[in-house]
Amino acid sequence: MIFDLIIAIATVGIAIVLSMPRVSRSTTWRAVVTPLASIIGSGFLLLGPVLNLGYGGYAPLVMLALCGVAYLYGAVIRNNIQAGEEAIIDGTYGKLAKRVETLSSWALAFAYIISVTYYLNLLGAFSLSLTPFDSTLDAKLMTSGVFGIIVMVGWSRGFKSLERLEYVSVGLKLAIITGLLVGLMAHFCKQAIDDKLIFNPQNVTGWPAITMAFGLLITVQGFETSRYLGSSYDAKTRIRSMRLAQRLSTLIYLIYILLISYVFAPDQMSSSETGIIDMMGIVAPILPFMLVAAAMASQFSAAIADTSGSGGLFAQLSRNRITEPQAYLALGIIGIALTWSADIFAIVSYASRAFAIYYGLQAALAAIISVRGGNPGKAALFALLAALGAAIAILGQPVE
Repeated sequence: MIFDLIIAIATVGIAIVLSMPRVSRSTTWRAVVTPLASIIGSGFLLLGPVLNLGYGGYAPLVMLALCGVAYLYGAVIRNNIQAGEEAIIDGTYGKLAKRVETLSSWALAFAYIISVTYYLNLLGAFSLSLTPFDSTLDAKLMTSGVFGIIVMVGWSRGFKSLERLEYVSVGLKLAIITGLLVGLMAHFCKQAIDDKLIFNPQNVTGWPAITMAFGLLITVQGFETSRYLGSSYDAKTRIRSMRLAQRLSTLIYLIYILLISYVFAPDQMSSSETGIIDMMGIVAPILPFMLVAAAMASQFSAAIADTSGSGGLFAQLSRNRITEPQAYLALGIIGIALTWSADIFAIVSYASRAFAIYYGLQAALAAIISVRGGNPGKAALFALLAALGAAIAILGQPVE
């Protein structure tokens, strides 16, 4: 009961702070919230059990490596923001740069399709996890139904009315994550005082450990959204807010994984997509219900944002030969097909590969820009990141 009360107070306190006009209307905070919420959204639900079961006591090091790779790709995106999107499109940096930018935009449009499938499969699993209908079949049926609703809404009226809920869902998610961290800190301290901390063995080693980490890139993805907020914020604000969002998310993730890695025995962890619910039930009875609420709100809003982004990109890149409603229909068909043909961890791997292709192409673009700017050192670094993106896309493996 004490843990529940502490968690509830922390969650409500953060929710109140985030809803205050001084915070919610802050330009800098709003610019930070979009990438921050994308980065620490779905990954928060999956990473704890996955990293602990796979890497044991070394899970925090793997988390640090994932965040480090993400930060390097964030530097790529920031470089391209600074170079100027209009300058890239109008050919200032040459025809090759323009073609690579167009190709990366197509890659992002398809990556969004897979990420929406990932988000909605998590929504389906978490929404039914505490009900009598907690089965793989029912979760897939739920996911398919939500796909149908999204396609119908997008086809008939667009997503503007739903997008107004984004900030509310983001605030709810961040408040619940705060409560979760507070609960984990209390539980960790109790276990440490009782001398019950655990260093679990590593179950995945060598090359499989590396390729599994490649397949988890999607869990720290989302920072690139800052690049596409040009209609709301100038380049300087987007660069600063993306950097801050990545630093904050890295800090949150590392604290989370450190707190979770040494307090649960292997038999207290589950490899299912909703395994975090059972683990948090050990910490405090209130946490499973809070996690389900956060999952439903955040996954739906993230799916809406990426569906809208994908439709807009397909329309723009095809010069309206593919309309936004047509793109939504295609997204729904592909998403439902993926839902019924693959499990959540395979979809996570597909999404990681798709975003790796996008990041690799953006790194290649940054290398071209750096060469034309007379900076061979940066060009070499960006070329290496382009090669890493290709390696992740080819070699990334799903969690077994």
